[in-house]
Amino acid sequence: MANKKIVCLGGGALYFTGVFGDLAVTEELKGSEIVLYDIDLERAKLMAKCGKRLSDEAGANFKIYATGNLSQAVDGATFAIGDIGGIGGGGGGFYKPGGVHMQDVLISARYGIFQVVGDTAGPAAMMAGFRTIPIYLNICREMEKRCPNVIFINHANPMAILCRAMNKCSRLKNVIGICHGVQGGIKYAAEILEVPAEELDTVWIGTNHYYWFTKIYHQGKDLYPELRKRMATRKPPKESILHAKLSQIYGYQIVYPDDSHIIEFYPFLAQVKDGNLPYGLSKVKEGGINISRMYKGEIKEKPFTREMIIKEYKKYLSKVALPKSPSVESLGSLIGALTTGTRHIHIVNIPNKGTVPNLPDTAVLEVEGVTDSHCIRPLYLEEAPLVLKGQLEKIIAWQELVVDAGVKGDKKLALQALMLDPQAILPEKAEPMLDELLANSKELLPQFK
Repeated sequence: MANKKIVCLGGGALYFTGVFGDLAVTEELKGSEIVLYDIDLERAKLMAKCGKRLSDEAGANFKIYATGNLSQAVDGATFAIGDIGGIGGGGGGFYKPGGVHMQDVLISARYGIFQVVGDTAGPAAMMAGFRTIPIYLNICREMEKRCPNVIFINHANPMAILCRAMNKCSRLKNVIGICHGVQGGIKYAAEILEVPAEELDTVWIGTNHYYWFTKIYHQGKDLYPELRKRMATRKPPKESILHAKLSQIYGYQIVYPDDSHIIEFYPFLAQVKDGNLPYGLSKVKEGGINISRMYKGEIKEKPFTREMIIKEYKKYLSKVALPKSPSVESLGSLIGALTTGTRHIHIVNIPNKGTVPNLPDTAVLEVEGVTDSHCIRPLYLEEAPLVLKGQLEKIIAWQELVVDAGVKGDKKLALQALMLDPQAILPEKAEPMLDELLANSKELLPQFK
């Protein structure tokens, strides 16, 4: 039986229903202690009951409980899983009228920047980082005292910004980010090539939600030429039109196939008029909200009482079942491998450390990493081709500015980040926009005086 303590930070988040399923079916973790920490203790307790039910069904014998006491939660923890943020995992549920993240999106739109997701790039992502960085660093300070060797696994966005902030400004040795964008991109390429995704050998270069394939092989055969040929002759799905166009221009296939993420790394959204987004993105729904209707002001705030929220929450949890197979992110197998020190390959967000030699060592890249008794280390890739290097260096520099501004509460650095952002607007518009964005989150930004 395992003797591990796993703390779930933001444990009331619905993301943890999937986490519990993954952990419960992982043999190496049977008998573990799982603690849910959340400032919303009522939801954390309900989530703990759900986790206990899944544990019983799987025979995992977890000891599960919830607490609102951070010191108690992290004391002696072996692993921490974080899903706290100004957006939440993937943004779902935070695009409700009146929500702070949605207001970031609407404020930016009034100044001419129309975002679709806003969880990785652009002004809304920057603000989400500002709100979450101090929360995470406060948790890190407590962990430095109570579990200095903890392995912190982050799922919240903006992924690269949060991981970089913890790597740069805390003494924690092992911070890992997990996502499923690369896995989805491999599946997409495999479907076009008509081969099983698990049989593709791929190499990609990039940061979270923004990366390209540089090599694609199947059973020793280079299939990149075939992929380019098929991409050039097929009609792309409606959600991947920009993906197809940019991939053809670069000569490298963008991994993430969904245009709603890709477009936020380019200046196109600051060129939009009246919220009529290109490539059909006006019809995209984020958190159940139609983007076009949101920008037109057609969506009005509905009265949500606490009782209504808890009722829907309970209803959702009652339907959660054990997974038939591991999740795409393979969190259970990752923690299982780290528990036993087993060598295993996982897709993770960790510091570059020479993996891509012509990108900064400290940059958080999404790479393949190998686990062992030490933790996890990135596998060497290759240099980024010039056109990709140029794109990534700007994004990485923007991430660094956002981290520094978010840690120091430095408005000047925040403005510099806005001017470096691909969606940059004129300085005389950017400054008042920043003032509005900071005012929108004033109570959540203790570092900005």
